Amino acid sequence: MTQGDLPSLYEWAGGDTAFRRLIDAFYDRVEQDELLSPLFPGGVAEQHRAHVTLWWIEVFGGPPAYTAELGGYERMLEHHRDLAITAEQRFRFASLMSRAADDAGLPDDPEFRAAFVGYLEWGTRLAVHNSQPGANSAEHAPVPRWGWGVAPPYSPDSG
Repeated sequence: MTQGDLPSLYEWAGGDTAFRRLIDAFYDRVEQDELLSPLFPGGVAEQHRAHVTLWWIEVFGGPPAYTAELGGYERMLEHHRDLAITAEQRFRFASLMSRAADDAGLPDDPEFRAAFVGYLEWGTRLAVHNSQPGANSAEHAPVPRWGWGVAPPYSPDSG
């Protein structure tokens, strides 16, 4: 498999429906979690699930609908301002999202999961920083477009 033949992480995961399964599985877990559920009194609304799905789709190489329809990075930053996310909440978020990837049947090959967890670590640590009252945040940035990193998908033809 050559670099030009690599599928996006979005394609490898299974497209829109796979990411919607992921987000639903994640928020189903969040609603039952004593540390994170207080952030969503009354549960996680359908609109929130749909918007977060669009974010993850765009980040992992799918259509840029979050940017086109919802305001891109600036809008995501706005949603996290002054939440004062703790290190413990960050870790729980990342842990539940990793479990949700299993629940949703996302690919479990090490290369995909390394990229997936790489974004989880990067994104959640950035969210913690940006959520602190008075944080010095980058006000304008593109939505990240996550890629395979150092370990592209395995192909028996590549070795």
